[in-house]
Amino acid sequence: MKKIIFSIICGALYSGVAMAQIPNNGFENWTTVGSYVNPDGWGTMNNTTAIASVYTATKGTPGSPGTAYLKLTSKTVSTTVVNGIAVSGVLDSITMMPKSGFAYNIRSANFTGKWQHMIYGSSQGSIGVTLTRWDTGLNQRVTVATANQTLSGMAMSWANFTIPFTYTDGNNPDTCIIVLKASGSAPTNNDYLWVDNLAFSGTVTGIEKYDSFLSNMNVYPNPSTESLTLNLNLKSSQQITIEITDLTGKLISSKNVGTLQGESIQTINVSGIAKGTYLVRVIGEQATEIRKVIIE
Repeated sequence: MKKIIFSIICGALYSGVAMAQIPNNGFENWTTVGSYVNPDGWGTMNNTTAIASVYTATKGTPGSPGTAYLKLTSKTVSTTVVNGIAVSGVLDSITMMPKSGFAYNIRSANFTGKWQHMIYGSSQGSIGVTLTRWDTGLNQRVTVATANQTLSGMAMSWANFTIPFTYTDGNNPDTCIIVLKASGSAPTNNDYLWVDNLAFSGTVTGIEKYDSFLSNMNVYPNPSTESLTLNLNLKSSQQITIEITDLTGKLISSKNVGTLQGESIQTINVSGIAKGTYLVRVIGEQATEIRKVIIE
């Protein structure tokens, strides 16, 4: 009987840990920092915009569920519109790129949650999740999986979302970074993304097989010194974003190319990027295609 009770208690504790693996996943906990509040465990642009009494991340109530949720809003500061961004970890407010995430070692199938969103221009926001691991042989961090979705249309009331992971590595991750953006590369004042109840669901083994949204994808020249040309052939109409990241998942550049269908040729300038090995990500509405490139 004692063993049975002990097993039940351990199972309950494990479930609690699994739910808590995304820091402050329901945005219930906030800390006052000077003139604003910030969600615990998340980096935002508030520390930069607060000097102008402008806040791109605010606490919304009530939550769905719970007492609170995260409101990300792109805001005008002087003559510039600052994107509403939140990172599960540390955000570099100068480059607007994540610096670190949180420990996570499960090969999850999906990233889920609830959202509301709308834009006032033409630059849609996005949600991106990157799972990485430290490779002792390469002595560097490598990407295990990504889950990315560019927002489309608008959601004026709470709606559930599920974004599948695309795996490119058969090993378990050790780190996760979540990046939430109210706008794309050209933010408009008052674009917003509200999120709550973030979680992971399901697990996968090996490298996940999925039906690609591309019939063909060629990236050349590789190695490259000045520019990369992407020859794409899309099976259906898709909102497409092209990103370049390093092997740790750090975003180097991002280009929202809008809606594409059929054959398309896209050019990415890489002349200002340091020499090294990078990943080119073509992000569709439900999946991501990745190619490794060398910049010399």
